[in-house]
Amino acid sequence: MVSADVPDWQREKVTTFWQPSKKLIKSIRDYQNVSAQRSLVSSLKKKIAVLRYRFWSVVSGADIPLNLNIGGGISMPHANGIVIHPSAVIGVNCLIHQQVTLGVKRHEAKAPTLLGHVDIGAGAKIIGNIIIGKHALIGANSVVTKDVPDFAIVAGVPARVIGSTKETDTQC
Repeated sequence: MVSADVPDWQREKVTTFWQPSKKLIKSIRDYQNVSAQRSLVSSLKKKIAVLRYRFWSVVSGADIPLNLNIGGGISMPHANGIVIHPSAVIGVNCLIHQQVTLGVKRHEAKAPTLLGHVDIGAGAKIIGNIIIGKHALIGANSVVTKDVPDFAIVAGVPARVIGSTKETDTQC
């Protein structure tokens, strides 16, 4: 089972030139790393990281903020259409498919928090100040507006728990 606490950095490793989602994440990580430094060289590196970020954002069609709190080992096989609010928090080893939205409800300022190893199916919408538990699985096209417990499988509109991802659990 993939860890919910220890990042697997191999999931983010760029292995060929044309991997837009991995290049996008790399440009975000590079920007965040040089933002902490204060020198003339780091200022230039920061500008280069922003240019790379903008290029890969356009190529991938994703709207992921540069200052997003992202845990290590994130995987986005197809970043097309992913929209993430700047106040969202993404834990380690999460999997986010295309057309996913992590956003806020009207009159709220806080977006969802994904704990470790959360898998989100294509087209899912996770809205509001909610917490998605460790090892949770969000079904494709689900609309999640309430907290999701650890190891839960949720699906539907609105999403409801339909099973568990625990290896010892036989119900699904």
